[in-house]
Amino acid sequence: MKILVTGATGGVGRLVVDELLAAGATDIRALTVNPAKAGLPDGVEVVRGFLGRPETLPAALAGVDRMYLAPLIETNARTCRLAAEAGVRRIVDMAGAKGDHWQAIEDGVEECGVPFVHLEPGEFMTNSGIWSAQIAAGDVVRDGYGSAANAPIAVEDIATVAARCLLEDGHEGHSYELTGPESLTRRERVDRIGAALGRELTYVDLPHEELVEQLSEAMGEYARWYADGLAQLAEHPQVALPTVAELTGHPATTFAAWARANTAMFE
Repeated sequence: MKILVTGATGGVGRLVVDELLAAGATDIRALTVNPAKAGLPDGVEVVRGFLGRPETLPAALAGVDRMYLAPLIETNARTCRLAAEAGVRRIVDMAGAKGDHWQAIEDGVEECGVPFVHLEPGEFMTNSGIWSAQIAAGDVVRDGYGSAANAPIAVEDIATVAARCLLEDGHEGHSYELTGPESLTRRERVDRIGAALGRELTYVDLPHEELVEQLSEAMGEYARWYADGLAQLAEHPQVALPTVAELTGHPATTFAAWARANTAMFE
């Protein structure tokens, strides 16, 4: 069984490769823009290609049974059609919450007719890096909607689930909403980062428009969308789901454990 991992040097795709190897997969093909610099493990077939240029994909898709599909909305529908034409028999895609801007990923997968598994993770724990410069510079984090609560997930857990869905039967046709094991406010997340660093951090709420202005430096046009989403979470907190534990047999990574493992991000 040949498995193609797209986005194989990305934050999730690279970990999917590792998880497949750990699970005993022996026929893994990894798609990357620059094979010479990919640094992928021995035994992995590395091929050149880019989801953003579908014309580079036919050779990578040849002989593939199952595929992990990284999210790239602009060319997703064309990529999925090519996968169907190549005879791919299962697509495990990473999208997001149903109905949001990632819905196009799931739509394209379903329209191509290949059996699918949709992975719908919420916010990544790594997004907390948005506070890294402030924490490295001092003990005050200026942000917004400190009471907004969600259940961020570790990318390692997403990769573990993806590998299971690629290797195991019984997942086809399912949509799996993935979260971390606990719903935390933004203020609580900053507190846990401080605990991991052995420091007491102070969270300062900014008014909405000041938050948008601050976020614009890193997020550009998406700053208002993100700030508006935080306002909604303050009113309607995200509930943590047990999906990761149910699919993998072990608890999802807690934010405190993630913070302890990633202190270098904030120093």
